[in-house]
Amino acid sequence: MTGAREGEPVVSAQGLTKTYGALSAVDHVDLEVGAGDVYGLLGPNGAGKTTFMRMLFGLIRPDAGSVELFGMRGVPGKVDALRDVAGFVETPRFYGYLSGRANLEILATLDRQQANGRIDEVLEQVDLADRAKDKVREYSYGMVQRLGVAAALMRSPRLLILDEPTNGLDPAGIRDMRALIRRLADSGITVLLSSHNMLEVEEICRHVAIMRRGRLAFEGSMDDLRARAEDVQYRLVSSDDARAAEIAARSDGVHHVTRRPDGVHIDSQPEPVERLTQELGRQGIGIRQLELPTTALETLFFRLTETEAA
Repeated sequence: MTGAREGEPVVSAQGLTKTYGALSAVDHVDLEVGAGDVYGLLGPNGAGKTTFMRMLFGLIRPDAGSVELFGMRGVPGKVDALRDVAGFVETPRFYGYLSGRANLEILATLDRQQANGRIDEVLEQVDLADRAKDKVREYSYGMVQRLGVAAALMRSPRLLILDEPTNGLDPAGIRDMRALIRRLADSGITVLLSSHNMLEVEEICRHVAIMRRGRLAFEGSMDDLRARAEDVQYRLVSSDDARAAEIAARSDGVHHVTRRPDGVHIDSQPEPVERLTQELGRQGIGIRQLELPTTALETLFFRLTETEAA
């Protein structure tokens, strides 16, 4: 399998835009995915991730901007550029009454790229060789996701696109999918995946773009993102949340104080939180619960996707 040298752009989007009436699904997005990278497209549901991926495959056309795959302009929809691209957008679909192998045989025939000879190999890659003769309707959701990856791998792609590959999986299925993506990346395939889960992206991606309402709120390496992640979000439940929120809002080193039905949420480092708890005690406010429901990276992700400022 030939491919671009590591680091050279495999995907390059410039000013990519797609609107539906008054809704800007993708709004002037610029990003590059280098060869050999595992690149995460991260954002909450409705951020524009799937629309962006659909434009890469040529399933929809952008209203403005351009896409290059492997240096070829004119994508989406150009057959020569898509020859080295495979994957799925949203959930992969198969004939439930047929076996996993039979489904792959049909796809290999339709694709006309002499992929029949790779069926055993790809089933082994996704750990489905022992279930290849079983009907797909007997597969778990995670197995269907892995069969979708197997179907993509039959094309010997240089670029693999996966839309929410762990969505709906149980913990074991998530673990298996992460391990599979790592193996594929180690084999030299460039992987572009979307997710709404920061922990998932942190586990397997080297670079990340965070989308909010169709725009990029962040684009760069995971190391760059970690460097920006400082405060952690805490949840405080007290005997008087209204007063606790007022005191927290006046406390040095405590940020983004919000009172919610489940308690007072604050962003902070450990030391300011210690000072805050001491002050609450002095004010006669009892602390019933104090916890860290998110990591520093998750807190930053929420800030980037929930506020106007990037």
